[in-house]
Amino acid sequence: VDVHTGEILALANWPSADPNQRDSLDVARLRNRAALDIFEPGSTIKPFTVAAALESGRFSVNSTIDTSPGHMKIGGWRIGDHGKDFGTLDLTGIVSKSSNVGTAKLALALAPERMGTMFSELGFGRAPALDLPGAAAGRVRPYRSWRPIEQATMSYGHGMSVSLLQLARAYTVFGRDGNIVPLTLLRQDAAQPGQSVMSASTARRVLAMLEAAVSDEGTARSARVAGYRVGGKTGTAYKVENGKYVRKYVSSFVGLAPISAPRFVIAAMIDEPGGRQHYGGIIAAPVFSQIAAQALRHMHVTPDAPQPELVIPVADPRGRAQ
Repeated sequence: VDVHTGEILALANWPSADPNQRDSLDVARLRNRAALDIFEPGSTIKPFTVAAALESGRFSVNSTIDTSPGHMKIGGWRIGDHGKDFGTLDLTGIVSKSSNVGTAKLALALAPERMGTMFSELGFGRAPALDLPGAAAGRVRPYRSWRPIEQATMSYGHGMSVSLLQLARAYTVFGRDGNIVPLTLLRQDAAQPGQSVMSASTARRVLAMLEAAVSDEGTARSARVAGYRVGGKTGTAYKVENGKYVRKYVSSFVGLAPISAPRFVIAAMIDEPGGRQHYGGIIAAPVFSQIAAQALRHMHVTPDAPQPELVIPVADPRGRAQ
């Protein structure tokens, strides 16, 4: 998605189908899954919860949350950080480490209305204003009926559902200084005015957190692109079948590039990844990296990452480089 205009520059689903091959045609592969299918987004929602916390005025970038011992109980429910104890984290650490406990504690300090309103303004729970037949609205329960456990789990993307299209659009808010525009399939010749969702300062602070998530300390090191500063967030969620969570996964990554002047949002989702790994940072982040690298070069976007100093080899008297 083009951050400035809301243009959908590319949209793909795989495996696909060739409609000319009628004998082996699998109708299910004709679905535009990026727009029609919904899934629980998992931790890709965390940056929006952090943004809501910053907008509340109760938290700053330097605010800290104690996540020890790596789990907490809300009523009779237990949530945790996958067996890890991150200790005390600031808001950047909550995003880069992807702490469920830290995000839940932030959410429970907010009025449900603040989170619910932001989710709605980002387009979650509403069909996109886009000429794609059947584009999904997703599901977000009205905030007035949220129980504490629901507010906590939705803060990290469980108990709600979105389409990949919705998720990609929502992330443009961090590259547009806090406002958002409708998606479009038509070329736009100029940047489009948007609807404000959060302040420019909040959007820029969260953008910096997304860049931290691809650092050595983050969960998305595989999202890096040579020559460019990028940022984004991983997501891993269980699938729901017949109203129950099952041990099948959805792995995702949504990112922006380049960070110095965001041009693209690229979202990737892998449904039921095979093999021994299923985390978004391992499965989906490399997809972002490869697509971003090609898109940035194809669109002639100037590299913005600091360039390493070049060491000029010195020849020895025998003509060999030292």
